[in-house]
Amino acid sequence: MIRINLLPHRAEKRKARQIQFIAFSVISLVLGAIVVGLVHAAISGQIAYQQRRNQYLTEEIAVLDKQIAEIKKLREQTAALLSRKTVVENLQSTRSDVVHLLDQMLRILPDGVYLKSIKQTGTKINLVGNAQSNARISTLMRAIEESPWLDGPALVEIHAVSANTTRMSEFTLNFNLTRLAPAPANAAVVKNR
Repeated sequence: MIRINLLPHRAEKRKARQIQFIAFSVISLVLGAIVVGLVHAAISGQIAYQQRRNQYLTEEIAVLDKQIAEIKKLREQTAALLSRKTVVENLQSTRSDVVHLLDQMLRILPDGVYLKSIKQTGTKINLVGNAQSNARISTLMRAIEESPWLDGPALVEIHAVSANTTRMSEFTLNFNLTRLAPAPANAAVVKNR
């Protein structure tokens, strides 16, 4: 006997394949959405992490900028203090120069020479005075040259003037104030032996 299947098997197979296709499509869409969601969450997490790191670095940079500003201020204060210290040391080292200058002027000033003004600029001394003769000015210049604290006399100007019916020579003289080097400490030790 011959069996003939009159049921619409092709339509059933087609319907089953459509159902299978729809199921696979839905599963694929759901899996795709899950993958996209996971990738989006991972990237968002990395962006948030990087933003937190950037914020932390910005805060630390601000702290370091404040510290750098404080360091600069301290360096400026240190430089100002060092310059003050240098000025005080220079004043300390030169405070006896005026005493030596006046002492030497008292010792070397010949009779007949009268001083009108003494002006000091650094180590240069400008001397203005009157003398009874040019020979006394020459004597003063030789005495300046021989002095251990004074050197380099240079006569700038000399001219005749009358003072109380006496003929005088008014002169301007420049010379230098020298500083004697202190005796080395080793010299004292050698002398004691």
